[in-house]
Amino acid sequence: MVVSPMNQPPQMQFGETFADSFSDGRRSNWVRLRTLILLRSIAIFGQIAAIVVGTTVFDLSLELGWCILTIGASVITNIVAHFIYPENKRLSEREMVLLLLFDITQLTVLLILTGGLHNPFALLILAPVTISATALQLRSTVLVSGVAIVAITAAALWHIPLMTGDGTILRMPSIFVFGFWIAILIGIVFLAAYARRVTREVNTMAVALVATQMALSREQKLTDLGGVVAAAAHELGTPLATIKLVSRELLDEIEDPDLRADALLIAEQADRCRDILRSMGRAGKDDLHLRRAPLVTVVQEAAEPHGDRGKTILYDVGPLDGADPAQPEIERRPEIIHGLRNLVQNAVDFASDTVWIDIHWSDDRIHVRIADDGPGYPPHLLPRLGDPFLRQRGGVPDGRSEYDGMGLGLFIAKTLLERSGAELSFANGVRSTDSEAAGDRPRGAIVETRWRRRDIAPAPARPRIALGKNRAFEV
Repeated sequence: MVVSPMNQPPQMQFGETFADSFSDGRRSNWVRLRTLILLRSIAIFGQIAAIVVGTTVFDLSLELGWCILTIGASVITNIVAHFIYPENKRLSEREMVLLLLFDITQLTVLLILTGGLHNPFALLILAPVTISATALQLRSTVLVSGVAIVAITAAALWHIPLMTGDGTILRMPSIFVFGFWIAILIGIVFLAAYARRVTREVNTMAVALVATQMALSREQKLTDLGGVVAAAAHELGTPLATIKLVSRELLDEIEDPDLRADALLIAEQADRCRDILRSMGRAGKDDLHLRRAPLVTVVQEAAEPHGDRGKTILYDVGPLDGADPAQPEIERRPEIIHGLRNLVQNAVDFASDTVWIDIHWSDDRIHVRIADDGPGYPPHLLPRLGDPFLRQRGGVPDGRSEYDGMGLGLFIAKTLLERSGAELSFANGVRSTDSEAAGDRPRGAIVETRWRRRDIAPAPARPRIALGKNRAFEV
């Protein structure tokens, strides 16, 4: 059992669609042309400064005409791009690749004109590779990295030596040049892989956090809707009951058929109003009675949508040794309800027959333990549970070939519960071939959630008083 994608089908579709929008194939159009123009302008000024300092301070003899022509090519492309395209132009995958390949080519020509790998600025070949790794697809990054490797190798083999004004050739020992070449090649591969991995994880976390916020928002709306319906039913119950009672009395006293039909219609419409209040609500008032509830009630509310899916859900409720037997009342936070609901769904999805929910408390702690008799978590994924978009790799069988989870549901549950102050731990139950030894113990996946009692069940500062009128929602 691992990782339920999302708690509800609409959220699942949202997770997949939203994740796709952050995928490699759609990241290139995040980069503005203006940003690359600015970076290239900085590089141009740096190249000009290096040539000026080299010729005036160090008396280097350079092919100034060709160097100026090479730098001028970058200047012209910057000017053309600035005036032709709008400032908010965002680059496509193809445009990004072409610009990065141009920058590699321009830098390589400049290196060939200024000593090849004897020029310490050869290290700048890493810049386009890093940009590609953070913004482009894998195949584009491989292409840019491959061109960079070929280019730096060409600059190492064919270049114009650096010479001073008196004809002295500045040349490093061959072994240092070879070492510099190897270091740049390793740097290209390492930086590309490193930048790509970090960027991918950052983007994945961004997607998952946004999906978590959407799930929390949805749960908040459902909670508010429940309060609306409960408040409406509570406040309209008395007048509807009065209407119902009076209409029944009129039915007993009226003999005229037409008047009896009208009285019967009034009674039927009162019943209809009652049914409507049970099934829907509109923005109205917040039910103060629903702010807090007994611990078991909140857990059962979270598990209720999965109670009729063909699996048995067993509850074990009680205080820990020496604790107050009175059940604590906790806050009905949407993040707690939605997080526990995702964990219960995960257990029900992969349980064979039974899901156990153990609810215990002490004077300073609250424990909720959810276990099932399914195949359990794949051992190789246990250390990574709670990571977003967690997928099976290498075709490792886990007894769930029909289910391709992304890990987003478990990530959402973990994130929301930790936001409420919870600590989560994941494990697999002990399996035994001896059915008597195994007994009724959970044999599948186990997730335990622990809170400090004061985080979700704070002791009241003063005795409970009348709640007063329900407060109107702020629109």
